[in-house]
Amino acid sequence: MVIACVFISAFTKINVVKNVQPKQDSVVAKGAVLKKISDQFSFTEGASVDKKGNVFFTDQPNDKIWKYDTQGKLSVFLNKTGRSNGTYFDRKGNLLTCADEKDELWSIDPKGKVTVLLKDFEGHRFNGPNDLWEDLKGGIYFTDPYYQRPYWDRTFPDIKGEKVYYLGKGKKHAVVVADDLEQPNGIVGTPDGKFLYVADIKAGKTYKYTTNADGSLSNKKLFCELGSDGMTLDNEGNVYLTGDGVTVYDKEGKKIEHIKVPSQWTANLCFGGKKKNILFITASESVYTIEMRVRGVE
Repeated sequence: MVIACVFISAFTKINVVKNVQPKQDSVVAKGAVLKKISDQFSFTEGASVDKKGNVFFTDQPNDKIWKYDTQGKLSVFLNKTGRSNGTYFDRKGNLLTCADEKDELWSIDPKGKVTVLLKDFEGHRFNGPNDLWEDLKGGIYFTDPYYQRPYWDRTFPDIKGEKVYYLGKGKKHAVVVADDLEQPNGIVGTPDGKFLYVADIKAGKTYKYTTNADGSLSNKKLFCELGSDGMTLDNEGNVYLTGDGVTVYDKEGKKIEHIKVPSQWTANLCFGGKKKNILFITASESVYTIEMRVRGVE
């Protein structure tokens, strides 16, 4: 693996997008506007934040992971990323990724060293691990939809059905925890580890599950009538869904806000910055930020 250590720019040129008008009691900070950080990418995804507030995200078509630090600097963290898509930082500071070039789960340490955590399911190649979340015990939930990739040497899946899996800490094999969704995509859990949100993007729905001690899921409930690509939560329990901009639901599943994003598709997001109050949004060829009243919990 090759780590690029040259900064793209000392400080990235920022374009203000004047289409966000925070309302009273908005999750957006008063007077905040959406800012375009850069539009030099092919398709941005997998936004996640480290303990310091630095944001890492993927540009899957170009097989890169980028870093946007708390000072506003953009740099390439890693080249040759296994076509990583969704990402999430574990509690040790390693970047967990869905590397769907060979449909694996990776752990990447701060220096860029790769450890393959999972290669297959019962000898069969996964459809394409897409998004993931680590629980308090160090287990990993991940979604496995099938999206045909131009760099694959196959044209149909090895596994029937598109499912949600759980890889227990230290385990070498994953187990199926949800197999009744059409196309699971975005996934995120609550800070206390008691609940898991999973978006069924094809069905246009997001569900809320209770997590059990063994990693299994129960008590499936419809959370809202909207699917999502990437997802995140804030410190008030609000759920952020992506696709057409950013749509925010309170913890009861009531839509409370929509943040317009001037790109064809909003794929993922997370809260970054030293105070975790900057919403970082990956959207097609671009990335954006906006200051928030609330803070992230990841």
